[in-house]
Amino acid sequence: MSAYQRIFVIVLDSLGIGALPDAADFGDAGADTFRHILDRMGSIEIPNLTKLGMLNLHNGGEMKAVEKPVGRYMRLGEVSNGKDTMTGHWEIMGIKTEKPFKTFTETGFPPELIAELEKRCGKRVIGNKSCSGTTIIEELGEEEIETGAMIVYTSADSVLQICGNEETFDLKNLYRCCEIARELTLRDEWRVGRVIARPYVGKRKGEFKRTSNRHDYALKPSGPTALNALQDAGFDVIGVGKIHDIFCGEGITETHHSNSSVHGMEQTLEIADRDFKGLCFVNLVDFDALWGHRRDVKGYAEEIEKFDKNLGVLLEKMREDDLLILTADHGNDPTYTGTDHTREYVPFVAYSKKMGHGGALENEDTFAVIGATVADNFGVAMPEGTIGKSVLQKLL
Repeated sequence: MSAYQRIFVIVLDSLGIGALPDAADFGDAGADTFRHILDRMGSIEIPNLTKLGMLNLHNGGEMKAVEKPVGRYMRLGEVSNGKDTMTGHWEIMGIKTEKPFKTFTETGFPPELIAELEKRCGKRVIGNKSCSGTTIIEELGEEEIETGAMIVYTSADSVLQICGNEETFDLKNLYRCCEIARELTLRDEWRVGRVIARPYVGKRKGEFKRTSNRHDYALKPSGPTALNALQDAGFDVIGVGKIHDIFCGEGITETHHSNSSVHGMEQTLEIADRDFKGLCFVNLVDFDALWGHRRDVKGYAEEIEKFDKNLGVLLEKMREDDLLILTADHGNDPTYTGTDHTREYVPFVAYSKKMGHGGALENEDTFAVIGATVADNFGVAMPEGTIGKSVLQKLL
């Protein structure tokens, strides 16, 4: 018998809680996403995170711990070599990544890659820099349409994105070029996590609009994960937000695309009203994409407050045999230099109505305790080659 019938794992994308011991090797000494937000803001309205023990785990500004938190909490280190979304999520579900994904935020893609991409696609590349997708379309969309070039750009993530006007580029051709880019970026020296087709419509500045025909070409996980084990054993594995893209659909039985982090929580609340047995795995990306990378402390703080309100609703909806785990996949300190992710510990905050009391747990050195704990709960063996140990008995 499973201790819990339903487990909700919610990833607050980039909500790190302090620099890891090797942070300096990644250029991130002193980073601390959550604390620095609190220090800058003084205080924020997060009553539900507070009662679960988030401030007992990590606090700052005027925010203080509570005497009797209802959740159990600890810090998780990262053993994988990286600080990106895919590396973090894969480790959560049991994969240790030795070779980090490449980012080209500061320099754009190397001339050798661009030359090969142009030759294979038959199009001249324009852009080749880190930029917002909507911004670069406004800047270069008219040139692309007039000259037949293609817009290539990146971000602070490990990603290569190609924009194409649906009327002049043609979707099939855009997808073909992205497939070529995916093939090229499988090489170790150019290895990016995702290639994304970004189609748009419109003829001139002010009229351009991205369409829903986006297509992601992600790398499959380097091996089976806890998700595969759960799916193979017949359990539900429901992905919300970017989860399907991050795992290239591997081990996912049902997926829900989210338009925002608030929408992702609304979808999670709807799922909580349903009967299922297994895992609901949620990624809330706006903390990272809208606020962390843009170094917007106030926006990040307000996003946490929005999450906290829906967290309160989820806590009310939780059944006696539900388990909630809140965590993150890396840091993205909005007070730090640059626009990149930051190498940090992440929170592990767990709650169930079954728990007799809250309190601190002993810190663990890998995110993978989450996947191992979920698998253990459902009596499923973790796949060969995965990492992580279960802490299920500490959550009963």
